[in-house]
Amino acid sequence: MSGAYDNVNAEQLQHGADSCLLTYGTAFHPEIITRTYGIHVETASGHRLMDFTTVRSNVALIGHGHPEVVEVIHEHAKHLDHLFSGMISPPVISLAKRLTGAAPAGLDKAFFLSTGGESNEAAIRLAKFFTGKFEIVGLASSWHGITGASLGAQYHAGRSGYGPNMIGNLALPTSNAYRSIFRHSDGSYDWKTELDYGVDLLDKQSCGSLAAVILEPILSSGGMLELPPGYLKALKKHRDARGMLMIVDEAQTALGRAGDMFAFTHHPDDEGVDPDIVTLSKTLGNGLPISAVLTSNQIAQYAKETGFLFYTTHNNDPLPAAVGDKVLEIVIRDDLCARSKRLGVKLQAGLRRLQSRYGCIGDVRGRGLMAGCEIVSDRNTKAGAPDVGRAVSDKMVEMGLWAQLATMTSFGGVFRIAPPITVTEEQLDLVLAIMEEALRTTPGTTPLYEDNVVSSTKDTTIEARL
Repeated sequence: MSGAYDNVNAEQLQHGADSCLLTYGTAFHPEIITRTYGIHVETASGHRLMDFTTVRSNVALIGHGHPEVVEVIHEHAKHLDHLFSGMISPPVISLAKRLTGAAPAGLDKAFFLSTGGESNEAAIRLAKFFTGKFEIVGLASSWHGITGASLGAQYHAGRSGYGPNMIGNLALPTSNAYRSIFRHSDGSYDWKTELDYGVDLLDKQSCGSLAAVILEPILSSGGMLELPPGYLKALKKHRDARGMLMIVDEAQTALGRAGDMFAFTHHPDDEGVDPDIVTLSKTLGNGLPISAVLTSNQIAQYAKETGFLFYTTHNNDPLPAAVGDKVLEIVIRDDLCARSKRLGVKLQAGLRRLQSRYGCIGDVRGRGLMAGCEIVSDRNTKAGAPDVGRAVSDKMVEMGLWAQLATMTSFGGVFRIAPPITVTEEQLDLVLAIMEEALRTTPGTTPLYEDNVVSSTKDTTIEARL
């Protein structure tokens, strides 16, 4: 397979990167990436990696270079790429109809922006405008973006060192079944008491201007933490009692990633939960910058009549909208939500098998093709083992697997596993085999079994499958 950068000088490129690129909060991968295709990324040296974090945080939902998406980009780059923000085009209308048609009742209107942070910024601004209030509540391990209001509502990273954040931001405890101190007498997780306690603290801190609560159904950047069944319904009661809106951020969870079209609809215990605003981004564009804000007819009508303003250069751009429309069409047409749910069962079973064999895996969690695997040094104390996590990650990269390791100090290191939802069962089996070999050959992983298998045999088998 040929590509545009087949004959690059990797050393020269690396020198160029070192000399002119500003860093922005992440360590660059040690090799220059020159090609992506299907489930793979490839470096300038020819090293091929299976992409099991869809590059970053669940972006390439249906794989890199999907031929139908490529065709849409080519066609719209030639004939309908960018317009004045007040102009509406067919792909924008088509995406809005398809997206609101796939969404639960009450999410009736949509508009489109570029990034997840931008969509959350718009959602928070809309909530403040509609309610006439200004306080925003977020979860304590959340990630919603890096702009003013979205950053103010998140607590996972990025708050310190830059001066005052947006005023009026309050936090609820993160629902973390593995690490929470809130427990029933039998040791099981007491999320209800934790939530009620958090809301009681909100009431004590609020100045009486609670506008909205924003949350993710599964906190990906926070460590792949899934909200418990019934959590959203319990939070809805608190929301209604205080006249707040509920914003659900589905940037990393929607369109089949977690096994459902919208992850907040998954649990029967949460039936009847009706978010006032839902945001989407990463999965919708399959790598292109597009995000969406969905809301009710009531809020949309108020916004129209009273002059809500969120006006950007790329409002409702036709080219990314056409891509989003094609991605959603493929997800629905090929029943990829059901596929993600089915393969997610296989992925979880494989990860739990690894957990039974290696003591460093403290917890396995997630849903659909969106899993977390937390690395610890001791299962009893749950102390983190970041050095072990990094060593396992480095070994997996060496063996041809990219699975992003979250290394924030609030967690011991969580592997975020999120392949394209078009992944095959054979690829899934291979990845689990690579993970096992990386765990088996990395010091500090605490094997819980007797290993009588010759290492070279395993390495050869995996290499042949790659």
